[in-house]
Amino acid sequence: GGSAAAVADGMVSLAQGSDGGGSIRIPAAFCGAFGYKAAFGRVPCVIRPEGFAGSTTPFIFNGPITRSVADGALAMEVLAQYDPRDPYCLDDKVDFQGAMTRSIKGWKIAYSPDFDVFPVDPAVAQVVRAAVSVFEEAGARVEEVKLGLTRSQQELSELWCRLIMAGNQFTLALAKQRGLDLVKDHADNLPPEYLRWVDGSFQPSAQDVLQDQIIRTEVYDAVQGVFADYDLLLTPTLACLPPDNATDGNTVGPSRINGEAVNPLLGWCLTYPLNFTGHPAASIPAGLSGGLSGGLPVGLQIIGKRYGDSDVFAASAAFEQLRPWQAHYEICAKRPL
Repeated sequence: GGSAAAVADGMVSLAQGSDGGGSIRIPAAFCGAFGYKAAFGRVPCVIRPEGFAGSTTPFIFNGPITRSVADGALAMEVLAQYDPRDPYCLDDKVDFQGAMTRSIKGWKIAYSPDFDVFPVDPAVAQVVRAAVSVFEEAGARVEEVKLGLTRSQQELSELWCRLIMAGNQFTLALAKQRGLDLVKDHADNLPPEYLRWVDGSFQPSAQDVLQDQIIRTEVYDAVQGVFADYDLLLTPTLACLPPDNATDGNTVGPSRINGEAVNPLLGWCLTYPLNFTGHPAASIPAGLSGGLSGGLPVGLQIIGKRYGDSDVFAASAAFEQLRPWQAHYEICAKRPL
């Protein structure tokens, strides 16, 4: 989150983020910035010694966090280059800057207020619903949809944790082989939620791994099903407003939203399903929770077809043109120090 805060505060013009479950889009949403996770393979991700690690875990991405869509497009022109060391890297070009001039008039856009299964804070839902209407002002047709997900948000959160921990376990084992036992010697520096997954009890079988990929495929099919009829999918980026920082250094999200239990690590993130699937997604500033009187930033997630990066940038630019958010950064500039 530090990079997104630095961007919003004007300390830097742009920052690079990595996104395994939303770590570009989450801080961008909380800080009122633009964050972009491209289609899987669009930005090279060079991992060694296991070069295929970016696909066996949730898809891992690198991308920009900026104060404007134009800055994000400029960053993507540099980041989206072919690299032969990445076995999944796409060898084609997207005109990110040219995409910003495309009209979205006549587009069919799907809107899911909750990704089917996530409880969403009413303050977030209100801002996002108002933001969705901007696309109709731009000439698109927006319809509320159901994706058809059958797993609960608790099941999907646990799935993400299992998938990401397989890679973490491998990395920790490599470090231990090289003489650095992080879990044994530095446990006090690791969050208890993390230690729960790396204490040695998490030992999935090959059958467990395959079963998890089946659940992941269900999410992919549900998202793909939307794009059989629509050009874009809109959702809230996050289900809650930014939480206060904890005093012990271990900040987590809410454990309950609207009375429903959620995983405090990521059960409030409508971002990680797109790390299961690989679709491109941006978080754009939808508005402030208090409307014109201020409040906290709320993010709107724009999801494109499997390789529809250009579509996401076109829609993001259309929204920014009709609802420019640059005035939000005055909150940073005028705050008392």
